[in-house]
Amino acid sequence: MKYLVVVDMQKDFVDGALGTKEAQAIVPNVVKAIQQFSGVILYTKDTHGENYLQTQEGSNLPVVHCVKDTDGWQLDPQIAAVQDSQAPVFEKGTFGSKELALYLQQANEKEAIEEVIFIGLCTDICVISNAMLAKAFMPEVPVTVWQDCCAGVTPESHNNALEAMKMCQIKVQ
Repeated sequence: MKYLVVVDMQKDFVDGALGTKEAQAIVPNVVKAIQQFSGVILYTKDTHGENYLQTQEGSNLPVVHCVKDTDGWQLDPQIAAVQDSQAPVFEKGTFGSKELALYLQQANEKEAIEEVIFIGLCTDICVISNAMLAKAFMPEVPVTVWQDCCAGVTPESHNNALEAMKMCQIKVQ
């Protein structure tokens, strides 16, 4: 069985508080990937509270975003339109989701996972964090990132993250 993890394809990262033209440009690729994927699809959602600016992340990135139940916290409408309502969604208050990694590890113990593929935003923060966690929790399971379905904070940081993941034996396609 293959797993596709759609990371943080939320309005605030696409065209909201932290949106970029690069993030907007990958939305059609992500929609197509979701529609054509044969396997299990999982989603993550960056999730913060009203106290975001008082957190360590908020002091380092003082842009309020993805506050639970706000418009910016929701999936981009094009992504939401193709999301299976039964697909697991992992709300995460930090870059990487331990819950996602544990879920994948437990699924792999029940039935060997053929591959875990990561797509979404941002390559250089949450995609790399979750891909590295998956690799740490399941070192023998191939982990792949589809670069045309990812965007970073900047094009340069996107490319740097892809190179770093390659060095950690994560396949970049």
